[in-house]
Amino acid sequence: MKKRRTKIKMRKGVYILPNLFTTGNLFCGFWAIISVFQEKFYYAAVAILLASVFDILDGKVARLSGATSKFGVQYDSLADLISFGVAPALLAFSWALRPYGRFGWLAAFLFVVCGALRLARFNVMSASGETKYFKGLPIPAAATMIALTILLYLRLIETGWVKDIVILIMIYVLAFLMVSNIRYFSFKEFDLARRKPFSLFIFIVLSMIVIVMEPVIVLFVSILSYTFSGPINMIRSWYKKRAMRKLETPLEDEATVRG
Repeated sequence: MKKRRTKIKMRKGVYILPNLFTTGNLFCGFWAIISVFQEKFYYAAVAILLASVFDILDGKVARLSGATSKFGVQYDSLADLISFGVAPALLAFSWALRPYGRFGWLAAFLFVVCGALRLARFNVMSASGETKYFKGLPIPAAATMIALTILLYLRLIETGWVKDIVILIMIYVLAFLMVSNIRYFSFKEFDLARRKPFSLFIFIVLSMIVIVMEPVIVLFVSILSYTFSGPINMIRSWYKKRAMRKLETPLEDEATVRG
């Protein structure tokens, strides 16, 4: 019997604009790695933050213009692994984890592995249509947390051995959160193009003013709040389910007695 050959038809060409933003993301990640090698840790952290901006823009532009594609998804994931996996891991190791020797670079490698697993799981689950929540901490948020922590130290503390322990613990916690089943709000359904309450507009304007005044501190508090929002919501939902079970149990016992 002759084997049937299945031909996979691929569309020629790619969407230019969203892939340009993805390339900007990749460029910033590469710039961060080069800056780490040159021991310019401030510029490396800033490059990671800029990469996160490009990462947000490429997704927004692709969805608004209807330019989403499988190629764009895969290209974005590869860029994210460099910018938000390898770059922050090298930055954390060179800036704080080097004194720990093997434990230091293993912690940095664990961050890269968990980031890669997080991206792979996201690509597999993206076809399910779930847009409101992410499963696990997004890798850009984890990388941004490391970059902002380093910038905060350089802004307020500058030096100190405490930073080594903080980064070591942080990188393990972030690695765990990325591969966990904890849900995080995705903000994909938050469409600023539609009509919103006037109070929300005032809040956004005031937030922008505060960010301009103290960008590092405000952004650090924001990403820290987002990082802990997943575990806090998980604990709250667990307590709610537990309370509901306690309320349902007496009703079931009373029904059993009457029966």
